[in-house]
Amino acid sequence: MPTPLSSRSTLTLALLAVCAGGAALARPAAAANAESRITQVKVYPGSATVERVALAAAGSKTLTFNCLPAALDVQSLQVSADSAVRIGETSVLTEPRARSAACSTNALDSRIRELEDQKAALQSENDALELVKGYLKNISAGGGATVPTARTAADAKSVSAMADTLRRTGQDSLQKQYVIKRRQAELDRQLEPMLAERARSHSDDGEVVAVTVTLATAHDAEVKLSYQISGPGWIPTYRALLDTTTRKLRLERQALVAQATDEDWRGVKLVLATGQPRRDTTARLPRPWNIGIEPPPQPHKKGDFSDFKAEAAFAAAPAPVAPSGRIRAVMPERLFDVSVFQGSFATEFSVPNPIDVPSNGQRVSVALGQHEDTVKLAVRTSPQVEASAFLIADMKPPEGVWPAGPLQLYRDGAFVGSSQWAPPTEQHVTLSFGRDELVRVQVEPERDNQGTAGFAGMRAERKLQRGYLVENRHRTPIAVQVLEAAPVAVDEQVRITAQFAPQPTERDWNKQPGMMLWSQDLAAGQTTHVGADYTISYPKDARLQMR
Repeated sequence: MPTPLSSRSTLTLALLAVCAGGAALARPAAAANAESRITQVKVYPGSATVERVALAAAGSKTLTFNCLPAALDVQSLQVSADSAVRIGETSVLTEPRARSAACSTNALDSRIRELEDQKAALQSENDALELVKGYLKNISAGGGATVPTARTAADAKSVSAMADTLRRTGQDSLQKQYVIKRRQAELDRQLEPMLAERARSHSDDGEVVAVTVTLATAHDAEVKLSYQISGPGWIPTYRALLDTTTRKLRLERQALVAQATDEDWRGVKLVLATGQPRRDTTARLPRPWNIGIEPPPQPHKKGDFSDFKAEAAFAAAPAPVAPSGRIRAVMPERLFDVSVFQGSFATEFSVPNPIDVPSNGQRVSVALGQHEDTVKLAVRTSPQVEASAFLIADMKPPEGVWPAGPLQLYRDGAFVGSSQWAPPTEQHVTLSFGRDELVRVQVEPERDNQGTAGFAGMRAERKLQRGYLVENRHRTPIAVQVLEAAPVAVDEQVRITAQFAPQPTERDWNKQPGMMLWSQDLAAGQTTHVGADYTISYPKDARLQMR
């Protein structure tokens, strides 16, 4: 016959079994608010398409995606699942975060609580050490319970031992307190960004969106929800690394991604696209252009107030109302300038590894591959502008879409400066890798003579003589390019003759009128000379305009 204790134990087990059964029966209802996770984000210039996945348990009737950002585009919502899941209607609820039971807590709460508990334990230990310090001070002062003992006679040996014990104990307490303060400061440094992030993402006036999907499924299945949101963006960045020995150039393509959508992207598959999903899909058509004769104005009749009424109506029309702060908060500002993608075809870059992009505007750099090629090296100088030579690399344009972006330049492993990458428009791309100090450029003094010419001295002449010396101080041969802007007449009364020594390799270089290019290979230690003589003839009474 069971004892009363064993009877209570049996009753307890029965109650636990009933509770377990009730929990099992409640699982399908709990699955209606199953936690979703972001699996993929496709980022466009100024917007993003987010894909979330949640598990719908067998027998579930609804599934809710909670804690979605308030700035999502409701019209872009799309729900999908496998063929065994029947999808019904979708409802959207927007409410303050504080009123949402599922979103009132933060993923950082547990970590913040853990650090705060560590701070409390350290503070308790520090308070205990303060008690020890106070007790030691009381002993050293001869007060408290030690007064009768202090009044007794003691030999020098016991006094020395007591002093040494007090010293060691006090020193140990002070060292422990110092260590505690440092650990507390370190915990404060860890807590500060977490508290700021929690306050930013879970502000009292923030709103969240819950999307509830009506469905029917006979087995556990994943349901996918996708939506678009404005604000996120990315821009391309480039690094050009030149090896002057092998003449190899490696062009690395990277991207800076940032978002502030109130939801962190943790371990997501990231796809970067150059297209614009919200751009107009239909080309604008011209409007009919009608030309006629405006009728003569009609004289005003006495008592005609039609114009007055029209002006009064215009004056009484309300001014456009500026958007409220709440609406502005729903539409986040763009984090990048999207104009760099204008004119480019749509291209997508898939980041191979999962990536984290926090929702605080932090710019995250990701690699998008590289292009490597053998280049032609030369030294280019424009002596009339600057008596310096610059190393340039000429390469074939890489295949695909390469939008404009900042470019970092490296020569033989050393950083030489920054530039701007522009989408290639020619059959070649030229990159400059800084000054070449081993090429000496010297500008000869310019000769400028003026006189008269023509019949009876009716025309004035101006003669300009320019000369440049370029010396190769390298131990190896190099290709040298010299650029000179020859004068170009823009008025029929101005006549210009030019003589060059030697003759330019290319005239109207880079499709610029009057731009002369000399290209020559210089051996080690070799010097070349470039000369240009210009004769400008114009009417004697006229004044030349040079620009």
